[in-house]
Order: sequence, then C-alpha cells, then structure tokens
Amino acid sequence: MKRRLSLEVRDELASRIAKGAIPAGSRLPPEPQLAVELGVSRATLREALRSLEEDGFVTRTRGAGTYATHRPRLRNNLDVNFGVTEAIQAAGMKAGTTHSELRSVRADEPEAEALDLAPGDPILVLERVRSADDRPVVFSRDVVPATMLPAGELDRLRDGSIYELMEDAGVSVQHGVVTLEPMKAARALAAKLDISAGELLLYLRQVDYDRAGDPIVLSHEYHLASAFEFSVVRRGPGRRPE
Repeated sequence: MKRRLSLEVRDELASRIAKGAIPAGSRLPPEPQLAVELGVSRATLREALRSLEEDGFVTRTRGAGTYATHRPRLRNNLDVNFGVTEAIQAAGMKAGTTHSELRSVRADEPEAEALDLAPGDPILVLERVRSADDRPVVFSRDVVPATMLPAGELDRLRDGSIYELMEDAGVSVQHGVVTLEPMKAARALAAKLDISAGELLLYLRQVDYDRAGDPIVLSHEYHLASAFEFSVVRRGPGRRPE
C-alpha cells in the first residue's frame, strides 16, 4: 500500500513538473509543507522524491532543498527489451510522434542478412521522430518483413508501439540483441531532431527475435544523448558453481 501511494505521489509531482506547474529550476516546497499538501506522510514523500531524483526530474541537495530540473532524462534499462514509447511513458511523460513515414520497399543486402531474408524481398520501413512532452528525442527506423503484419493494421504503426501491434498479430518478441555507440548528428538527422549538427547522439542497432529464434525486427534508433540515461545489469565477478 505504501509503495503504491509513493508511486501515485511520484506521478503527481512528475506531472506538475512536466506541465510547468512546478517551473524548471524552481525549488519545491519544504517536505513538511509538501507532505501536508499531498496528504501523505513524510516517509512516503521521501520515497517519491527519491524516485523522481533517479529519473532526473529533480535534484536534491542537503541543506539547499529539492529543485525541479530543466530537462528530465529518460531512463532506459538495456537488460529489459521495450520500445521508445514505453521508455517515455515510464518516465511519466507524454509519448508522441512529430513525423512518421511508412513505406514498402525491397530489402538491401544488410537488411536481408539481419532479417534472414533474400535481397529484394519486400519489407516495411517505418521512420519516426519520437517526442517526450512534445520535445523530439529519438529518430527511429524500424524494418520488418512485409508478411509479418496484417495490411489492415499498418496505420497503427505510425503513432503506436510496434511491439504492441506484433503482439496483437500473434507475433511475440522473445528477445533482442542491441549494439550501442556514440555518434555526432549529421546535418539531416539534426534537422529531424531540431538540434544543432554535431550534437551527441546514442545510436542503437537492435535485432529482435521471436520464440523460434527467427529475426523479425531490425531497428535503428538515434537517441538524443542529453535526454536519455542508459543502464545495464552486469553479472559477476563471482565464481560460477562447478
């Protein structure tokens, strides 16, 4: 019950910050006052504030107080496979699409190899600029075999989650393999994300596989580095049982 209440408080404060009700850079009310306003205990409020700090919505300094940040960073745990929409929503922000283009083309050799197709096989290419609270944060290029999704459902791809559409079509993503590298935004890509050329991006190339181990999605994602924080679980270095 306490955990659920702290999440509700966290979501309420995140919403206020995102909507500007708590202006960026401003100091939040003292904890006793804020706890009374929200109708919760100080322990519950502290747990909510700790979560907000982890997600980049606030900064907390002993003796100085708690301040709303100018631009919350979106946390993305690389050992959990979910899409851009889910990452933005998990941060308490509104996920949107400012540009979307869906087209049917023929697979070139690198795409065919990644998806275990023959060069020239039909594929669907979806390019989107994804936003968090109307701020462009990701340019994505998703590639799937043309036979993978029902034609009548393709319009749902433009704004929604490709994973949700696949689940509805009976195609389940079992796991994905991702590579990540930093890069500077070229002029064309910078224009799509409304940033300056040369600004730092994080490029993710991912291939998703179904339960049978067959590749079904090839994704290229260009994340605005200043908007995202990535984490990964690392095992060891303890000895394995013999």
